[in-house]
Amino acid sequence: MTDDIGRAHLHAFHRYDGLEEAPAFGPRLMLEGPAGPLEALVDAPDNPLPGAPVAVVCHPHPRYAGTMQNKVTHMIATALADAGVVAVRFNFRGVGRSAGRYDGGRGEATDLAAVAGWARARLPDAPLWLAGFSFGAYVVMRAQAELEPARLLLVAPPVDLFDFTSVADPVAPLTVIQGGRDEVVSPPAVSEWTAALPGKPHYRWMADADHFFHGRMNRLREAVHREATHAIQTQS
Repeated sequence: MTDDIGRAHLHAFHRYDGLEEAPAFGPRLMLEGPAGPLEALVDAPDNPLPGAPVAVVCHPHPRYAGTMQNKVTHMIATALADAGVVAVRFNFRGVGRSAGRYDGGRGEATDLAAVAGWARARLPDAPLWLAGFSFGAYVVMRAQAELEPARLLLVAPPVDLFDFTSVADPVAPLTVIQGGRDEVVSPPAVSEWTAALPGKPHYRWMADADHFFHGRMNRLREAVHREATHAIQTQS
């Protein structure tokens, strides 16, 4: 696999358009990144608990209009916040007001590391979670071994579009959420990849969901909320 999406998937990725974005709430932050400032948003719980996790949430492919306001990314972040997790979304380099240029996942992994460092500095007692949708899931897997998070959440990881064989095995408990009607990522490939991982990842299969979870957003929210609530209740 290469770092670029093949032509066969171009049409599907063009469905990232303005209608795929959710409105932004809360102040925009500009964080220091390796290629310049990174634009970010924080979705905070209404009543945050001491020691609650902080999750950095990564958006889909920048070359196909993926941003931190993508509806799936927004849904993941707000579902985490509703469960008591402080969720930090950000735009990868070259997206929105973030400086830099697309780097195929390499530079984006360093962007993630910078945002995770910012979150850890401000919430030093909070366990770090990493979450990503589509390309964002690939970036999470590239960075997770170095960042040593407490938990991982991947939604529609593009295991057949990017080189997941070169990334480290998960260093933390992993949840994978995958739609059975995904038209961008191969559902069988995701199932096989997940089954081959050590540590018995939690695999949530949504048989009637496509890549963007059209008409299934509430179910995705429920799944993310349930996973987060269970993880918080069982964390040591």
